[in-house]
Amino acid sequence: MLTPTPPITVAELRLVPYFARLNDEALAGVARLVVARAYIRGDLIQVEGERCDGLWIVRSGRVRVFKTSPEGREQVLALIGPGESFNDVPVFDGGANVASAEAVEAATAVCLRRDDVQALLEREPTFAVAVIRVLGARLRHMTGLVEDLSFRNVAARVAKILLGQASDPEAGRLTQSEMAAIAGTAREVVGRALKALEQEGVLQTDHGRIVILNRARLEEIAGL
Repeated sequence: MLTPTPPITVAELRLVPYFARLNDEALAGVARLVVARAYIRGDLIQVEGERCDGLWIVRSGRVRVFKTSPEGREQVLALIGPGESFNDVPVFDGGANVASAEAVEAATAVCLRRDDVQALLEREPTFAVAVIRVLGARLRHMTGLVEDLSFRNVAARVAKILLGQASDPEAGRLTQSEMAAIAGTAREVVGRALKALEQEGVLQTDHGRIVILNRARLEEIAGL
């Protein structure tokens, strides 16, 4: 269940790549337009195929962005943390939501309506430049996801996910189910991959916590 939260500040907005180069007056204008909401774990923020509400920015917590197949299988596209945005594509192309988004822990987020984003795009050249850069990064990320699913086996995908987690100490710990959704496979397959890596001495599991023992070997398995 979503509830109102305190308004976002200019300082918070400046940490978002889209708004980093806007002056204080423009940022204050954006802060007045966004709608702030709070979510508990499991709350859906948006649903794939439904009308786009606008550009979402996470203030705290984590949000997973995912697509669902007709059979109910999920593919995680991204895990979004504080200062990051999602639902960019339909905001700019005018279509419906291309993916669903769910709070994976208690989270707060703000939404800037599509019309307000379009108006900002027309009057603020620095915002337009930021849009190009952010969408370029999104495209690079999606290209990497396609590469992983097409050319890396499950062990390599799991190894890459573990390395990504290790390099981001602020990220929350992933469950095997979440890792499976990112890797595009079943939880049981991820469990077998982790067990094989542990038997090889690459990592160690301790009450659900994964400790990397041989980073060089893990990078080799990931193909990095």
